Amino acid sequence: MSYVTKLRAPQAFAIITKVIIKEEFLMNKTELIAAVAEKAGLTKKDVEKTITATLETVKEVVAKGDKVQVVGFGTFEARARKEREGKNPQNGEKVVIPAATIPAFKAGKAFKDAVNVK
Repeated sequence: MSYVTKLRAPQAFAIITKVIIKEEFLMNKTELIAAVAEKAGLTKKDVEKTITATLETVKEVVAKGDKVQVVGFGTFEARARKEREGKNPQNGEKVVIPAATIPAFKAGKAFKDAVNVK
């Protein structure tokens, strides 16, 4: 008999929920560097420099208001948000949310197709 079957339903659900949540995978920068280094046959140090320089360059270009387009992957750009009205969730009062420029990413067709494999 398995461990989960010995538990009452709420306890089993809590354990199963935790296991499912932990199965999700979030790759951080260090793991990305290791994966790219292994795939490309390069040292982690060289890959770290390359990825850091790439990300810094994308930030700088987008901050100036230009776009970075990587064909087959996607486009990084800055988008303008208009000033709008919102509500304070604590007291329901109307507040003005100021205009802002935000970074945005739009996935390219090849990237979308790779993710949407059935």
